[in-house]
Amino acid sequence: MSGHKPPTSPARPGHRSRARWRPTLVAGLTSGVLAAAAPAGATSVPAKTVPVPSYVFVHDPSMTKEGNTWYLFSTGDPQSLVNGGNIQIRESTNLTNWRLAGTVFQDIPSWIGPKLGGAVPNLWAPDISYFAGSYHLYYAASTFGSNTSLIALATNPTLDPASPHYHWTDKGEVFSSTAANDYNAIDPALVSASGGTKWLLFGSFWSGVKLVQLDPATGMPASAHPQLFSLSETSAPDPEEGAYIVSHGAYYYLFVSSGVCCKGIGSTYEVIVGRSAKVTGPYVDPNGTLMTDGGGMELLGSDEGMIGPGSPSVYVGSHGDLIDYHYYDAWDNGDPWIQVRDLLWTSNGWPVTGPPIVPVPGAPLTSPTP
Repeated sequence: MSGHKPPTSPARPGHRSRARWRPTLVAGLTSGVLAAAAPAGATSVPAKTVPVPSYVFVHDPSMTKEGNTWYLFSTGDPQSLVNGGNIQIRESTNLTNWRLAGTVFQDIPSWIGPKLGGAVPNLWAPDISYFAGSYHLYYAASTFGSNTSLIALATNPTLDPASPHYHWTDKGEVFSSTAANDYNAIDPALVSASGGTKWLLFGSFWSGVKLVQLDPATGMPASAHPQLFSLSETSAPDPEEGAYIVSHGAYYYLFVSSGVCCKGIGSTYEVIVGRSAKVTGPYVDPNGTLMTDGGGMELLGSDEGMIGPGSPSVYVGSHGDLIDYHYYDAWDNGDPWIQVRDLLWTSNGWPVTGPPIVPVPGAPLTSPTP
């Protein structure tokens, strides 16, 4: 989710080294990409909380595909317009028309408030993945501006709500942080690495983005006192969070949301990237600058009506990769929307993005090739 600034954080002199690359959006398309449609017959959302047709709130997206359907998970609405701030679920068959299908839980799990010392308005930054025979949804809970935070896990054998096997199981806490820690346990993302190992990427403000190893059978930390690896860090006012790792060729690529989020068209988020031969780092940009020393190549930045793109996740498909992220639409009241683009790879092994995937007039609502 972001916005978690520590009480004091003296800034280092600016020395971020970035090879600037920015996408060009076609005027008039941004505000129409991936609009959140009003729910149509969504039985898991009580009638009293069904939003009006103009309802838009898509933040910190993570998507996957089961069968012919794409499923998109996103941060709960802090205004409690949909099931008291629970993780939202949307469905699509074409990546451009999305239907709000409900939430993961009806109510925020009762153990979260006492753990954090008070009620939380919403759950944040979900990450969806499939391993060990079930879908794993990692998500975060916190209070804004605090690093008293936690990451939790819910599992489901299927994402199809019509299946008799559809049921979200609350697995409880995975990892947490308190005011005594110099890191913040939010913005989780699963990482699959060589040898079948599983890792959890997380972090926001404080001391940056961290990595911890998981038990691939349980999805929980591999030990009671796991080692934390620092992957990317810079100082306020240019904090880093909302990260994601994907492997391609001989490298792991670390995508990081850098800047300030959650301020509508005043947001300064951008997506930067570095790579490493090892999942635990060190990650460097094309100039060789360490991401733990302010490095990172800009992949996505504000452009025309697309303000503050961030919180990316990557879907790796057999016919190509896709990157999804939220942004604030300057042409539509600064509402948080999402875009999906092809994630492409240059001959020297660095990622670039294609144009936004947009509806094609007259085209059938079928899934693309990935």
